[in-house]
Amino acid sequence: MTTSPTTTTVDAVMSGLMRRYSERVPDVQKVLDAMLDAGVIQSPNEIENDHIAFRTMGVPNLGLASFEKIFMHLGYERRDSYNFVEKKLSAYWYSPPGVDSPRPDLPRIFASELRVNELSVEAQRIIHRYTDTVTSDPVDSLDLNDAQAIDQFLHQPLWETPTLADYQTLLAESEYAAWVIYNRYYLNHFTISVHNLKPGYNTIDEFVAFLQERGLRLNSAGGIIKVSPDGDLRQASTVAQMIDAEFADGAIFRIAGSYVEFAERRVLPPFRYLPADQLTRQHRREGFETGNADKIFESTFTTQTGK
Repeated sequence: MTTSPTTTTVDAVMSGLMRRYSERVPDVQKVLDAMLDAGVIQSPNEIENDHIAFRTMGVPNLGLASFEKIFMHLGYERRDSYNFVEKKLSAYWYSPPGVDSPRPDLPRIFASELRVNELSVEAQRIIHRYTDTVTSDPVDSLDLNDAQAIDQFLHQPLWETPTLADYQTLLAESEYAAWVIYNRYYLNHFTISVHNLKPGYNTIDEFVAFLQERGLRLNSAGGIIKVSPDGDLRQASTVAQMIDAEFADGAIFRIAGSYVEFAERRVLPPFRYLPADQLTRQHRREGFETGNADKIFESTFTTQTGK
């Protein structure tokens, strides 16, 4: 594969995202250490990252319309849309560069947006108090060929740190809103492609059992394993790590940070005759599933973190 400037940029952006995410989410290293210790992998480089996820606020100058410009410039392609009625969220997933054969070493991206205008007047007022300070689309002034600039942008505050009172008011109505108002664009999770692991660990059932034996806390919303109606997309996730967050008024409060997801994409019926060493991404169940993702979102919710 020839290396283009865009290829170099997207690799560097992913490297920056994963480095900071791994530093902030101890479960990442805990999972990797368990896999190395059991001989599931010999090196973390063997793991395929199925997808990474971001959360955004649906307000002027921000949200998906702004955020997606970054990765679409880097060659990602917008795919299916999803609607989470109860949580008031809209989402898309984006396939990696290469329309005919997307790079298997790059993750898919799942990006969601809170439909702020569907919240209560009070919640909208709190959110706009912070986001209205963003008076133009910040991505428009970003050099999208500069990996360091993109990495810095994705980890910098876009608005002032909220007060604890505002955070807790949002938390009571929309835990997603509370997560974003504090964490901003911070990487929400990365996902291990379970189906590419060695036999004995390459189904979600086997891998979940392995994680539970190692003492990992898993999200039980909708069941530990979330299964699509066709049975071919099977997912699980850890419960988000709690972090000590400092708020604008100096208060320290423990809030949900990020988590780790695990996905098994089964081989599609027309390709089940193929030998394992001939299988690629195009032979497996693609995309996402609203029902599964709806429960994965709850990895950061107090119903899980408070257990």
